Amino acid sequence: MTMSHTGQRNRSTAWPWITLGIDAVLVIAFAALGRRSHDSSLDLAGVLGTAAPFLIALLVAAAVTRHWNTWHQIWPAGVLSWMITVLGGLLLRVSLFDQTAALAFQLVAAGTLLVLLLGRRLVTVLRRRSRTDRAS
Repeated sequence: MTMSHTGQRNRSTAWPWITLGIDAVLVIAFAALGRRSHDSSLDLAGVLGTAAPFLIALLVAAAVTRHWNTWHQIWPAGVLSWMITVLGGLLLRVSLFDQTAALAFQLVAAGTLLVLLLGRRLVTVLRRRSRTDRAS
């Protein structure tokens, strides 16, 4: 069974939004893991409250990096997106969400989100490369 040209176009235009959703899930997972490691409640409101500043920063990063065109790039868009998500998330966490951001938390947030967000992009690049190799 072959896919029509329209079907291929619909799938290709969906990927930026799918990957942004995956990135958001990864940010929520980061928040849940952090709460779990500190024996905090894993209720939805608590996890989303912890994740919220980073999710907002992720959306800002998506706009700044034009995620709809750069969702598969590690450099420079992926690195810039990670930096905006971490720095923006920390800034929002302290200024608007009245939460703390000790140095240890800053380092853990930066490292964990680096692995998660750039790791997702690395997997995307490798999958795209693998498909290209198989097609040729």
